[in-house]
Amino acid sequence: MRNQTNSIFEAIGGLPVVEKLVEAFYTRVSKHPDLIPIFPEDLTETIHKQKLFLTQFFGGPPLYAEERGHPMLRRRHLPFAITPTRKDAWLTCMANALIEAEIEEPYRTAIFEKLTLTANHMMNTPD
Repeated sequence: MRNQTNSIFEAIGGLPVVEKLVEAFYTRVSKHPDLIPIFPEDLTETIHKQKLFLTQFFGGPPLYAEERGHPMLRRRHLPFAITPTRKDAWLTCMANALIEAEIEEPYRTAIFEKLTLTANHMMNTPD
């Protein structure tokens, strides 16, 4: 059992685990037929931004804000047609990546719940 920590970021193992999660996630995104149309072919920059964001989102250092400013998630996602189908596809990829990254309970569920709220907020186009 892990020691008590102050953040999800620390509890799951910090940056190495965030990196593992993001890599597992984008491996799935890059192959998902519903997501391919809204992501660039080269995911290098997207992966980098996601690592920064999730580090901060999970209570780690504010890497995203330091490099890119306030996340302004909804505004940054408005140029992309995020439908309920794409939101669900995104969440499916994330759910499977959380398992692959071996994130233990209760953190896996807590992370997924936080990301589900965020994904719901990102929807901007009907199916």
